[in-house]
Amino acid sequence: MTEKTKKKLPADKYLDSKKQDVISLAEYLIKDGFEEASVLAVNAAGKRYSISKAGMNVADDSLLCTRGFVIRVTKGVKWAEHSCNTLNSEIFEQISKNLSELINANDCSTECEVYPDEENEQENAVYVSEYEIHPAEMGDEAILKCLEKVRTSTLECDSKLMDCNVFCSYAGTAKLFVKKKASGKLIQKEQNILWMTGGISVMASRGEEIKDYFKSYSNLGGAEILEEMQKDCRNIAGSVVALLDSKQIEPGEYECICTPDVTGLIVHEAFGHGVEMDMFVKDRAVAKDYIGEYVASPIVTMHDGALAAKQTATYFFDDEGSAAKDTVVIEKGILKRGISDLRSAYQTKTSPTGNGRRESYKRKAYTRMTNTFFEAGTDKAEDMIASVKYGFLLENASSGMEDPKNWGIQCMVNVAKEIKDGKLTGKIFSPIILTGYVPDLLKSITMISDEVKLSGGGYCGKGYKEWVKVSDGGPYIKARIRLG
Repeated sequence: MTEKTKKKLPADKYLDSKKQDVISLAEYLIKDGFEEASVLAVNAAGKRYSISKAGMNVADDSLLCTRGFVIRVTKGVKWAEHSCNTLNSEIFEQISKNLSELINANDCSTECEVYPDEENEQENAVYVSEYEIHPAEMGDEAILKCLEKVRTSTLECDSKLMDCNVFCSYAGTAKLFVKKKASGKLIQKEQNILWMTGGISVMASRGEEIKDYFKSYSNLGGAEILEEMQKDCRNIAGSVVALLDSKQIEPGEYECICTPDVTGLIVHEAFGHGVEMDMFVKDRAVAKDYIGEYVASPIVTMHDGALAAKQTATYFFDDEGSAAKDTVVIEKGILKRGISDLRSAYQTKTSPTGNGRRESYKRKAYTRMTNTFFEAGTDKAEDMIASVKYGFLLENASSGMEDPKNWGIQCMVNVAKEIKDGKLTGKIFSPIILTGYVPDLLKSITMISDEVKLSGGGYCGKGYKEWVKVSDGGPYIKARIRLG
């Protein structure tokens, strides 16, 4: 594929056809006695593709394909929501009746404050993302052909490869948000976002020994990532074959250099979940007691925000209509604030950060991460490795768990490359469990590279459900970490 000129996504035809109904409903609800009314309209579609020894598969993604409406109203200090999958003037009366019943039955109240960014909202705003190659225009057959080429090229690299599973998915998500206050103007926002992800999963064997390796790819854009996957075949094959010679690590605390994907896993688990402010309200996160205090090395600055980077978690307003932001969570080692949806912002008397996200229009909004990462430093990765007397280069993060109440983390990493006297020895250890008390780990960071990378191949759940797209990453970091 040759590089193509970036194009802007067009307006969504379905939401255009429903725009007047959405506006009319908001105005109807204000006339019916509510003090504020908003409507979020969503139209999203996505597909999944995979090819392996078992065959080819193309399917609509049930998590990504959604079309519906969320209506929210306030009266006094109470609020209520109603969702539906269709909207027309014939059901306005019933929607208003349902919302009135919900508000009257609601014992909970939230003091709804107005913040400067809400007061200064544009009356009409339209945001769209860009792409080079739209996967829908490329077509199923062409995408599968590219995946087959990646699979074949990878398997041809080494006879020890057992199988190679190659897959990708994309989603185009259009949203329209309309808000009307009894005493205010009508606010209207639109956005249309396209992202695409891919992955290569390989298995290698030697005798009874079997190892696997996985790498993901992602962008805020389109099918241009397929070319990146094709270029990576030999590296993927070499990585899994090298694991056949890996050893078990001796548990202990070591000097470690973390690659951006491992840094991303740490930042996601260590401070992403820990600073979701709906957890502050429920007293489930110890971070709320450390605002204004050092929780990391003075060279560490951490961001979260849909506008903090261009990746799969990028958007321009969240699922409650709040403007997306670039929130500095940790600044030079000091915990500055958490991230919030509207309700947790009101309850903690802080300004909303635009992190109210829904799995779909059928679900409520929770405080959720977006693009979460550590800021770049000034060091070079090669100098960081050279500074290690004995330790490991950690790469290929796989999964993690967090405990926001006690600030503990446990992360799985697939590869630890031995460093001795500032040089990689060629010895590999696998698998690796990375554990620790979050402030201790982050305060031990002494070097940070000048290069930041983010990856958005996965989803994040709130507990075990409520899945949303996220990205995380950062620079290379040097820290003392407990490995096992």
